[in-house]
Amino acid sequence: MKLNRKRTMLVGLAFLSICAFWQFYDNEIPKILKNTFGMGETLTGFIMALDNILALFLLPFFGSLSDKVNTKIGKRMPFILCGTALASVLLVILAGLSSQPTMLAVFIIVLLLLLVAMGTYRSPAVSLMPELTPAPLRSKANAIINLMGTVGGVYTLLMIKFLVHTPTDGSLTNYMPMALSIVAIMVISVGVLYITVPENKCMKEVEQEDMEDKEEAEAKAAAGRKMPPEVKRSMIFLLLSVFFWFTAYNAVTTAFSRYVEQVWNLHNGEYADCLMVGTVAAVLAYLPIGNISQKIGRKKMIFFGIVLMAVSYLLAVFAVQYAFWVNILFAFVGIGWASINVNSYPMVVEMSRAGDIGKFTGLYYTFSMAAQVFTPIASGFLLEHVSYQTLFPYSAFFMVVAGVTMLMVKHGDIEIKKAVK
Repeated sequence: MKLNRKRTMLVGLAFLSICAFWQFYDNEIPKILKNTFGMGETLTGFIMALDNILALFLLPFFGSLSDKVNTKIGKRMPFILCGTALASVLLVILAGLSSQPTMLAVFIIVLLLLLVAMGTYRSPAVSLMPELTPAPLRSKANAIINLMGTVGGVYTLLMIKFLVHTPTDGSLTNYMPMALSIVAIMVISVGVLYITVPENKCMKEVEQEDMEDKEEAEAKAAAGRKMPPEVKRSMIFLLLSVFFWFTAYNAVTTAFSRYVEQVWNLHNGEYADCLMVGTVAAVLAYLPIGNISQKIGRKKMIFFGIVLMAVSYLLAVFAVQYAFWVNILFAFVGIGWASINVNSYPMVVEMSRAGDIGKFTGLYYTFSMAAQVFTPIASGFLLEHVSYQTLFPYSAFFMVVAGVTMLMVKHGDIEIKKAVK
C-alpha cells in the first residue's frame, strides 16, 4: 500500500485556504480592534476567543452533519464550496468596515457571521484527509496536510508584509488589498480541489484499497467496548497536554503583532518576518519529522518539540529589541510545533478503537479549541494589566506544564510492524 501523495496534497488545498484566513485573523484582527475601535487588551482577547467558542459547537455539528449528507459531488464538498463562498464575501465586507471607527457594532456582527461561515466547513475539510486516505497511511498524510496548511500561513504573512502599511498621515490602514489577496487564495485553492478531487470517485478507490485492513478494523471495533483504565489514563493526560501546548502557542500567535509594536517598536507588518521564518521552518520540517517519528517514536518527537519551544520562548524574553537572532528562535519554534503537531493527533487515534475515531477526533479538537478560548483572554489580561513582557514567560510556562503531563502518557506511540511506503 502506497500513499497517493499528489491526491493528499490536493486534499490539503482546503486546509491551506483555511490556514491562510486564520493567519490573517490571528495577526490583523487584534490590531484592527485596538487601532480602529480603541479596544483594550482584555476585551480584544475575548473577541479573539469567539472563533474558538463557536468552534466548540460548530465543528462537531457540521462534521456530524456532513457525515449524513450524500450528494453528487460528495459529503464534504458542498460544505467546503458554500462555506468558502460565504466567507469570501463576508471578508471583503469586513475589510471595508475595518477603517470605519463608528461602525463597531456592524463590524462585530459581520465578524461573527464570518466566523460561523468558516466553522461550517472546517470539520468537513479536515475530514477529507482520513476519508480519502487508507488507515495505515494517515500519519504520513497528516504531515503533508500540515505542510499545506503552513504554506497557506506563509502566503498570508507575505501578503501582510507587502500589502499592510500604516499611513504616515495618521489615517487608518486600508485592509481591502489584503482581504482580496486572502479571498483569491481561498477561491483558487478550493476551486482546484473541486476540479481535481472528485470526492465520490476517490472514496470508492480508497474503500477498495482499504479492503485488506477491513478484518483487522472490525476486530478492533468488536474487541471490548470499554477503553482499558491504563489507556484511558494516557488519553486524559495526552488531551491535557494538547490543551497546555495550544495555550502556550496560541498566546504568541494571537498577541505577537501587538507585542512587537509595544516592545520592539515595529510597524507596517514588519513582525511578519519572524512568523514567516517560523512557518517556513515548519514547512521544511514536516516531512522529515514524519519519517523520523516512524523510526524513533511519536512521544520522543513530541518531547523534542516541547523542549525546543520552551527554551526558545524563554530566550525570547531577553530580546529587548528586534535582532536577527530572534529569527533563529522562531525557526526553532516552527520546528518544535511541527514535531508536536504531526504526532499528537495520530497518538489520539492510536488509542481509540476503529469504530470511535470520529469521537476521539472530536475530543482532540475540543481540548485544542478550549485552550484557544482560554489563552487569548488570560494572556490578554496579563498584557493589559501587568506588562507586555509577560507574553513569552507565559508561553514557556505552559509548554513546561505540557511536558509534565506528557510524561504520564504511556500509550499511543507508533509500533513499527512493517515498512509503509
